[in-house]
Amino acid sequence: MSPPLETTPLHEEHRRLGAKLVPFAGYEMPIQYTGIAAEHQAVRTRAGLFDVSHMGEIEVTGPDAVSLVDRLITNDLGRLADGRALYTVACNERGTILDDLIVYRRSATSVLVVCNASNRAKIAEHFLSRATETAHVRDASNEYALLALQGPRAFDVFESAGGDPAIRTSLPSFHFRDTNVGDIDVIASRTGYTGEDGLELFVAPGSAATLFRKLLTAGEPLGLVPAGLGARDTLRLEARLPLYGNELDETTNPFEAGLGWVVKLDKGDFLGRAALSAVKIAGVTRKLVGFEMTGRGIARHGYPLLDTRGAVVGVCTSGSPSPTLGTNIGLGYLPPALAAIGTEILVDCRGKHVPARVVATPFYRRRS
Repeated sequence: MSPPLETTPLHEEHRRLGAKLVPFAGYEMPIQYTGIAAEHQAVRTRAGLFDVSHMGEIEVTGPDAVSLVDRLITNDLGRLADGRALYTVACNERGTILDDLIVYRRSATSVLVVCNASNRAKIAEHFLSRATETAHVRDASNEYALLALQGPRAFDVFESAGGDPAIRTSLPSFHFRDTNVGDIDVIASRTGYTGEDGLELFVAPGSAATLFRKLLTAGEPLGLVPAGLGARDTLRLEARLPLYGNELDETTNPFEAGLGWVVKLDKGDFLGRAALSAVKIAGVTRKLVGFEMTGRGIARHGYPLLDTRGAVVGVCTSGSPSPTLGTNIGLGYLPPALAAIGTEILVDCRGKHVPARVVATPFYRRRS
């Protein structure tokens, strides 16, 4: 028998709003409220509010906090100033991906690592097993709720709810700060997973429902809607943001996934460095590409990708109709020889070979 699903501090709010709840990474989470396409378009044109409290938070503290984290990630935390965050991956000795992470440098002695919900236990153990007397590690996930306020009107909503107007102009991308929304203390981070501008707000679990309602009430005249994981998935796909378990897993290295930019081989030793150095020299045997369906069909995770003669050459990792573009799009791995923009391929959609074409990504890029 499967263990009972966990819930976030906003579970009753989702039920109150009539969300469709589904199992996801061990949690019961809202997949949609009024509809995936409508919520997607609200985020692209106005604003959406997501519950992402299922994400894991690992705290690393002590004199060697930064150096311990740096040994377990590919990007270079040591070069960051306090109050900044970076996107990275954690690899194993083989140089394949345990998880993709956002790492927040609070100070030289305090680091917050945010991991995917599905990998919380794995990443917590990965860090805990390497803790020392000068770098303490603890899984603090139950001490945080996390809301993502995303879209072109996100800062209007934040300010209408009582947030500091200075955040809009003084908090650059991938920076974070302690602040408040009215009388609710939050950590505001200018990060997100939608391709839009906005904030991710860390808040104490006991204040999460109040903050959620405050933002929705303030944002209603501005077009804010609650948004579920369905829209989050289509939004991130249009922006070519990878999803662990789809584009990334322990068979994938960062270079083939298009994440070579987060691998800093010159920063000093880190877990997986030798293997990744070898990949950098040898080159990759497959590349993650974006494609657009030119025939009638929708690509889905796991569908085979074929060359024009019908031979299987790769696999679709994510696929969906694009609410913004009005076309059917996908991501998948192909040999480098077939990865050039404009290459014609076929997608095996349940036995039907549907034409597609490799295209430039991201599929969608917001206007500055």
